[in-house]
Amino acid sequence: MNTSYPGRLLIVDLSSGTIHNEHISPERLTSFLGGRGVGVKLLWDLVSGSTDPLGKENALLVIPGALSGTSAPCSGRTTLLAKSPATGRYLKSNIGGWIGVSLKLAGIDGLVFTGKSAQPVYLSLSSKGWQLHPADDLWGQGVRPTTRALKEKHGADVEVMCIGPAGERLVKFASVMTSYYNAAARGGIGAVMGSKNLKAVVVDAAMGELTVADPNGFARAVKRARDLLYNDSIAEDLHKFGTARDVDALNELRILPSYNFQKSHISGEVGRISGRAWPDLGYLKGIVGCAGCIYSCHRFTRIDSGKYAGTYSGGPEYETVASFGSGCGLLDPEPVFVANYLCNDLGLDTISTGNVIQWAMESVQRGVLSRTDCDGIDLQFGNGDAVIEMVKNIAYRHGLGNLLAEGVAHAAEQIGQGSQRWAIQARGLEQSRVETRGAYAYALAFAVNPRGPDHLHSECLAEFGGTKEGRALVKRVAGDERYAVPNIEDKRAEIVRWHEDIYAVSDALGLCAFTTTAAYSLQEELIAEILKTATSIDLGPEELLKVGRRIITLERCFNLRDGLCPESDDILPWRIMHEPQPDLPGGGEPITPERLKRMLSEYYRLHGWDTHGFPTTTTLQELNLTFASPELSDAYDNCK
Repeated sequence: MNTSYPGRLLIVDLSSGTIHNEHISPERLTSFLGGRGVGVKLLWDLVSGSTDPLGKENALLVIPGALSGTSAPCSGRTTLLAKSPATGRYLKSNIGGWIGVSLKLAGIDGLVFTGKSAQPVYLSLSSKGWQLHPADDLWGQGVRPTTRALKEKHGADVEVMCIGPAGERLVKFASVMTSYYNAAARGGIGAVMGSKNLKAVVVDAAMGELTVADPNGFARAVKRARDLLYNDSIAEDLHKFGTARDVDALNELRILPSYNFQKSHISGEVGRISGRAWPDLGYLKGIVGCAGCIYSCHRFTRIDSGKYAGTYSGGPEYETVASFGSGCGLLDPEPVFVANYLCNDLGLDTISTGNVIQWAMESVQRGVLSRTDCDGIDLQFGNGDAVIEMVKNIAYRHGLGNLLAEGVAHAAEQIGQGSQRWAIQARGLEQSRVETRGAYAYALAFAVNPRGPDHLHSECLAEFGGTKEGRALVKRVAGDERYAVPNIEDKRAEIVRWHEDIYAVSDALGLCAFTTTAAYSLQEELIAEILKTATSIDLGPEELLKVGRRIITLERCFNLRDGLCPESDDILPWRIMHEPQPDLPGGGEPITPERLKRMLSEYYRLHGWDTHGFPTTTTLQELNLTFASPELSDAYDNCK
């Protein structure tokens, strides 16, 4: 193993205030690589099925990718892991910005937080040492003032990762933020950090450096990767207009989730909420990239006039626009920008926040919630001021916001009156903004995603056949380009499994998923070459994908151990499974339980899982995961 990647973990016991080093064995680094891979094995070892996600027994892991800190393109990603407060099961949340690179340059390949501090604290670290500091003066502060205060104290060049008031108040979809605007948002990772009274992590990477095992070979592989990515079909638009670039096109195709998934398009001047319009409308002020990025897909926007004048923030991304825009019936981009700014500063997941507000709006629409129930807020679709007010109330748990802060599954259970039918969630996680009744691979991927129904586990864009690279990928993994259409059952399992495997590898290495599951230019052969020349970890393309399968299967084992029963839990939101969406091309039939069961059956077979969705003994042996067998046996008996 090359010494530039020693696998050095910093173990922080917040209960006692002690900090020490541990090293991951070379064998484990080869088996799991880093990031999400190393993280899931650590999480398996550190927590159990009985662990309370908001209790001191839960662990919080911050693991940069194996390639983070190198010049590999788009390699600055970091994975945060814990047991999820939203779902009670496995959670990984990935973050960009510069925090992972800074950790690696400071000589740290991962942080492990255990226990709970008696008082608010933050951790500072550098290549010279580390220390816990009191954070009472920062508690209650937003992300911006917290970050500014810590930079004033420790130096302008330090990187700060922190939570806002939502994390402190244990909102079940609170985020962890870094570089002001980059979020690890899904599943309540910020609430885990808040439950430990950990306000922030400050990293000083000054004078740090990384080397690679084969500098010349690495440089050649990196140049080849850059050339491929620069010339990919999505490259120019992604850079110019960001992830919200196609909102208007999706609306025209009638696959834009709107009004809490009641419709798949929104009438009116939808182009104003599309990223393509923001330069001409004067909102776009800058284009931003994460560490190592060659695409710079992030936006920086500001409102210069009107009642929201002075509002500025990073983003918004597509998911944010679809959550607060079309999802809440808004065509005016300015309330969307304000809601995005608030979520970034208060530390909220924009997907879940928009989702719970949409649920409340539909509950008002159907007469289940009154204006009095909504604290006097006129929570109607299309009311931007109401959306803004409710974002604040959720973060601070005021009024109805206190109920919504528990997540839409809990809110619907409490309110009842059939409102579970329009709670767009499964297993406790609010679904991201993909109309899965018109995208069957996405639907299958969402049903088996270990953290719940969202796109950041297996982003199956290739099934739409929108680019030549995507169509070529479908031909390679499914046998024929004709399967690059989204609303058929055939070959969805093959498409999902490849995307899952490569996504897991991407997270383990710290690569942005846009390089592998959107651009499709950076595939396993070249990734293996980059990995070998950087770290001396020598895996062929198939062995690399096997690492992805190992990660996916251990995540499955984690959830099975924690009580997941596939027959009842490999599901989608009620609306997606039972209500058609006639606005969709072809009529938008629901992903019925029968249809989903057929796709799941093939998916289980491809993974080497049995007909009940449990990994077989043979599969566990092939993946060197036999340590999970005893607990899976107990879990199997409990599911029966």
